[in-house]
Amino acid sequence: MTRKTIRFIRRGKVVEVPGFPPTRTLLDYLRLEEKSRGTKEGCNEGDCGACTVALGRLRDGQVVYEPVNACIQLLGQIDGTELISIDDLATGGTLHPVQQALVERHGSQCGFCTPGIAMSMFTLYHRDRPATRQDIVNQLAGNLCRCTGYRPIIDAALEVCNGQASDRWGADKDEIRAQLTALQESTDIFVGDADSFFAAPANGDSLAALAARHPDATILAGATDVALWITKQMRTLPKIIHLDRIAALHRIEDHADRLSLGAATTYAEAETALAAIDPDIGELLRRLGSKQVRASGTIGGNIANGSPIGDTPPVLIALGASLTLRYDAAWRMLPLEDFFIAYGKQDRRPGELVWRIDIPKLQANDSFRCYKISKRFDQDISAVMGAFKITLDNDRISAVRIAFGGMAPTPKRAPAAERALLGLTMTEPDSWAAAIAALAQDYQPISDMRASAAYRLSVAQGLLQKALTEIAGERTERTRVVGRREKEAVA
Repeated sequence: MTRKTIRFIRRGKVVEVPGFPPTRTLLDYLRLEEKSRGTKEGCNEGDCGACTVALGRLRDGQVVYEPVNACIQLLGQIDGTELISIDDLATGGTLHPVQQALVERHGSQCGFCTPGIAMSMFTLYHRDRPATRQDIVNQLAGNLCRCTGYRPIIDAALEVCNGQASDRWGADKDEIRAQLTALQESTDIFVGDADSFFAAPANGDSLAALAARHPDATILAGATDVALWITKQMRTLPKIIHLDRIAALHRIEDHADRLSLGAATTYAEAETALAAIDPDIGELLRRLGSKQVRASGTIGGNIANGSPIGDTPPVLIALGASLTLRYDAAWRMLPLEDFFIAYGKQDRRPGELVWRIDIPKLQANDSFRCYKISKRFDQDISAVMGAFKITLDNDRISAVRIAFGGMAPTPKRAPAAERALLGLTMTEPDSWAAAIAALAQDYQPISDMRASAAYRLSVAQGLLQKALTEIAGERTERTRVVGRREKEAVA
């Protein structure tokens, strides 16, 4: 059985949409087809947040509302969800509590950003615990206010996001849960024809077979990168295969020695499990994109697109992660570091799918650090991303894995520096100099708009020095602005 439509809940009713172009964005659907124009088009690349809407999804049997950027969310991706836009919040002449709080706290100036800010606040409003100031800052990192009006906006959120959702979505949560449950079924979606389609298979075998039959199709996970091919590069993508409906690709298995993630696991879904490996990973994920990006972007997508500056591959390489790939009925595994061959080239044949990532956990004698260097603190692409895993035998380095992003055409290990560190002790920091200098043998970075080659190399060497210094016992209140030191203070 194949369904030729997508279905989602809108204003309490099931909406069924047939025959849409595969690259139709959710923003265009809202503004041009539905005529719901409260949702604004700003950057059209997922940065400014003016187009933020909320999607309701079932998570462990409960309805969870997440913010997404409608400009880089394709219409087909919202099948099986509840769609809420700014046009829906007020009831008759009564504003929603988040809207009323923004009015009373003077949280809107020019107003262009306000619809997206209200929708980000709406999703925080529906969280089941009171929001702290830091929660609110994290929530609004993907909403840019050019009028610099954040103080009253944060005040409004502190007032209203108290863990008690007294709106019609809170009152109707049982009915909404039943509606969403009814939309979850095992029929493959195929909208279009053999030459142009949006497909969302419902099981792994259907997905693998379809990808093998259409090796020229674009494999779509969260669309945080692929959608920019449409909105910025104006590329035509006639065939799109969406991964989101495959349960196995969202599976998180927490084993004693490793963490296994399905490739379509979003950053939001994986955040807690990854941060449990090491607090530096949690801090990295907090700064990776925004709440909107992390609700859609996937771990496997960050790997499969092969970006030399992707934030997660250096971390996963340093931890010794491996990939499972699938082509039709054939499976294979390889170390993640071997997946990246050259700029824009990965060890993946057309129609082959990244299926699972296996990440070894740290052992008692392992120490890990990772650092992201970027021009902006939030929601920025790395200039340099460094990750370091050091294994100690007493104070002597017995094993080491170093990986950097932004330093080469692919995420890459540092074999010369690793060899130079083996056998050194953490009590003799002067002995580290040769290993730090060896990074110049491992990398020949380029200059671009984010950083010069000389800066990148200097930063990479400084980050290795920093990692060694911290692992040797320096408390991080002397080396960190935020992040790990908060964990140390609790400990």
